Amino acid sequence: MLFGLLAGLSASAQTTEVDNTPYKIVIQMTSSDTAVQHGLTKQINNALKAAPKSKIEVVCHSNGLFFLVAAKTYQAEEIRQLKEKGVVFAACENSMRSHKVRREELLPEAITVPSGVIEIVKKQHKHWAYLKAG
Repeated sequence: MLFGLLAGLSASAQTTEVDNTPYKIVIQMTSSDTAVQHGLTKQINNALKAAPKSKIEVVCHSNGLFFLVAAKTYQAEEIRQLKEKGVVFAACENSMRSHKVRREELLPEAITVPSGVIEIVKKQHKHWAYLKAG
């Protein structure tokens, strides 16, 4: 689902016309699969090329938390670059407790939220588009 929608935005980025609609997109990341994580950063970049005024938040919980753990992620540089473009990366505090991950172990670009699921629901309640990575 995520890759289909973002691929569509990516295809429009190849045209000369840029979509200036300020989309609001919340993406759920629950996968520890590094291929999924790499695909996510690539697709976010494509989406921002197609619709540069978009707001994007990636909510990492369950095993997706490791996407934001400095010692575990393979995407630290991509996350840093996306953060500079305004993308928010949120780590679920419930998952942090479950996986015994301390705040200091997260990438400096990450924020924390009490509950990843509730963060996603709050965004949906405010009419953000919901996508699931992986």
